[in-house]
Order: sequence, then structure tokens, then C-alpha cells
Amino acid sequence: MAVAGSMRALWREQLNVCSAVARRTGLGFPQLFGCRQKSSHSFLNRSDNPKLAYNKLKGKNPGVVFLPGLFSNMNGEKALAIEEYCRSVGHAFVRFDYRGCGSSEGDVKESTLGKWRKDVLSVLDELTEGPQILVGSSLGGWLMLHAAIARPEKVAALVGIAVAADHLVATFQQLPVEVKKEIEEKGEWKLPTKHNEEGFYSVPYELIQEAENHCVLSSPLPIKCPVRLIHGIKDEDVPWQISMKVAEHVVSADVDVILRKSGQHRMREKDDIKLIVYTVEDLIEQLST
Repeated sequence: MAVAGSMRALWREQLNVCSAVARRTGLGFPQLFGCRQKSSHSFLNRSDNPKLAYNKLKGKNPGVVFLPGLFSNMNGEKALAIEEYCRSVGHAFVRFDYRGCGSSEGDVKESTLGKWRKDVLSVLDELTEGPQILVGSSLGGWLMLHAAIARPEKVAALVGIAVAADHLVATFQQLPVEVKKEIEEKGEWKLPTKHNEEGFYSVPYELIQEAENHCVLSSPLPIKCPVRLIHGIKDEDVPWQISMKVAEHVVSADVDVILRKSGQHRMREKDDIKLIVYTVEDLIEQLST
């Protein structure tokens, strides 16, 4: 334990130095840590489903698994920073792409929340051993709740970042009747976003319909592990109140909600990422004692 504590202290010191350099140079976390933006990856072969691209670090338990957001991939700043932390302290880590996203096989237009849920469970079942901490960003936070319910013996803790539980369905249901009818006829919803050049995500109507089967905030969530929910008050995509609702519905008593006054949806600023990594660090320490 003393060695592990020394490694954590060393990593925090390194992170503080990197943050100071970042302020002077304008470089982001992946560049500072030397993480490769386009790293080689492996594929999880599945006989009846598309292959999933992933990167895996072998190490101690509890391991950490990162779940990306809607139409995102495993190469974001948050995933890479957590991976670098896990490498520094010798803990296992997995990041991956859902089917139809990033480097994984499959057509995103044929993807559904249920299929992505299967992807998460495949990763848990086939790429990890022992207890895992799931870190879910946005839509990944919704999926991590499903994974915790489906694999309670495997999921030791949850860290949600701007958890978007039920949000896609709720947002669609709030649209005017004529707009919903038009989306149904076209088979596509152009969901406005500031996170790509097009200014919208092309969401298949089938995905929205199918997602209604996976809403979780209408009844208590049988999740008994520690849960940490981090949300930015300035999130313009997913209201921070959703994290409060998740906290209310989870049956676990060990639930903390952390609101960042200046935080936005992606929580990708340096201090945001430090908070996320420190939260993972604290859970690893809690589960290891």
C-alpha cells in the first residue's frame, strides 16, 4: 500500500507540473502525457456481432473501463488521461469503440442503445477480469447504469460524467407533434450539436424508438456499488438535474454528486479532467483497502 500511495503522489505531482506547462504552452492533456492520438488497437472478435476496436492495459484490480459518449470514440482526452493514470499506478484499463463508431465495425445507422449495451457487456465479459470501475461519459453514463444492473458481481463502482440517462428519449418527446412526425417519415433526426462541423448529429429514428425500451429513471435502480456523478452546471446538452435524478433513483447509499460551476458538457478542461481522474483514484483507493 505504501508503494501504491507513493505512485499516486508521484502521479499527482506530475499532473500538477503538466498543468502548469499546459497553461504556458496551450497544450492539452494527451500531448502532455505523451498519449498517442492515433494508437494501434486490438479487435474483439464476436461471431454474431461486429468486431469492437479496443485498447487494453493489463494490471491490478480494480480495473477501469471507459464508456464514450454519443457517436464519440475511445481517443478523447478523458479516456487518455485516465489510461495514463492507470498505467502510472499499475491498474488495468480498457477503452473501446461501440459498433458503428470510431474504429469498430458496423454501421452506425443500424446501431441502437440495446446493441451498444451488448457491446459494453461483451467488453466486460471478455476483456476484463475481477472488479471494474466504469467511467461513463454522457450516453456512456446511461449505458454504465445498464451494465451495473446486468453485471452487479463485476461492476465495483461507477463514475458518471454528464450522465445522459433517458435524455435522448425525453428530448425527442418534447418536440412538437409535427416535428416528430417529420422525423418519423424521414427516418432521421438531425439533433443540433456544437460538437461537430455539421452542427448536428444524424440520429436514426429507429435508435430513438428502441431507446424507449432502455429508460431507467421511472423506478429505483438496483445498483448498490459506490456511485460518483460529475456534471457541469453550464452543460447546454444534458441538464445537470439528470445527475440528481440518477442519484435519487440509485439504491446505493454511497452516492456523491459533484457539480462544476464552470463545467460544460464535455468536461474536457484541464481542471475538469483532473477532477475526473482524482475521483477514479479515490475509488481505486477505497476499493483496494
